[in-house]
Amino acid sequence: MLRQQDVGHRIVVRRIVGIREGRPLFSDALGELVELSETHLTIATAQGRVRVPVAEVHRAKRVPPTRRPTASAVVELELAADEAWPAPVRGRLGDWLLRSADGWTGRANSALPVGDPDRPLPAAVDAIERWYAGHGQPAMVNTPLPLAVPVGAELDARGWTARPLTLVQTVPLTTLLTPEPRPGPASPGPGPAPHDADRAGDGPPVALDVVPSEEWLAVAAGRKGGLPDSARHILTAVARVRFAQVYADGRLLATGRGTVTGQGRWLGLSLIEVTPSARRQGLAARVVRALAAWGAAEGATHAFLQVEQRNTGAVALYRKLGFTTHHTYLTRVAPPT
Repeated sequence: MLRQQDVGHRIVVRRIVGIREGRPLFSDALGELVELSETHLTIATAQGRVRVPVAEVHRAKRVPPTRRPTASAVVELELAADEAWPAPVRGRLGDWLLRSADGWTGRANSALPVGDPDRPLPAAVDAIERWYAGHGQPAMVNTPLPLAVPVGAELDARGWTARPLTLVQTVPLTTLLTPEPRPGPASPGPGPAPHDADRAGDGPPVALDVVPSEEWLAVAAGRKGGLPDSARHILTAVARVRFAQVYADGRLLATGRGTVTGQGRWLGLSLIEVTPSARRQGLAARVVRALAAWGAAEGATHAFLQVEQRNTGAVALYRKLGFTTHHTYLTRVAPPT
């Protein structure tokens, strides 16, 4: 049987769905285990979340993860993410991107080594170091893994350090927009289903604005340590963007940002934030779902976000919503000169 250690892993579940001529009828579900309780387990499948009563489980086990994404899939998603978080100062080394934004966030102030730098790898790293020195900044490189393993090896040899691992996570919008079933009258589960407060009508509405309010910007500044002009450019210089806000009794309780990039396929989620006094009420999930509905209306089919692996609370929330890790990256930092 499954244990809590299996949460976050790919599993297959055979459940009993009925009886015919005295024999049980079975149905199988394959996906990521996102929640496990004494009464139910929830699986994120390709068709959406499935909530299975433990009493119906005939057999369940962990299975090997799916294949790693192709190099082209990683490049596509990394470029969509760059488009969603556009640094105001940019350069190129062949296909590689160089980005600067007055030091506001690692993503906007690091090179992105995807594609061909049009020169040998050591020369490419030399050029990165010169470019950032010319902008008065420490050189940084975002290395998507496993795509950029050769780049990482070159940086290791030069003594570059690494910031904490970041997970690039994705989910089909159909999964985000599939409501979780409420327990029926005969359900053995006491109390409401997970995220019951996230459904329409169960809490304050989520407003989606084209331009961020000053209160929204203040929340972003508090989270990211200030808000220079470069930050305002990053936040607003995307053609299709929405800023989510949840108010109650005149107080801003939750915020979020959504963009549609990558030729319209990808909804990018960022700056999902809930004030400390309003946490654990489902507001973050409400914000995510509201942005997902907007993204789907814009034609997007999948959502992505970037979250540090050590941020266990956020990782757990996104897991419950159906997100899985597409790939990871490390932000590498050059040693001081």
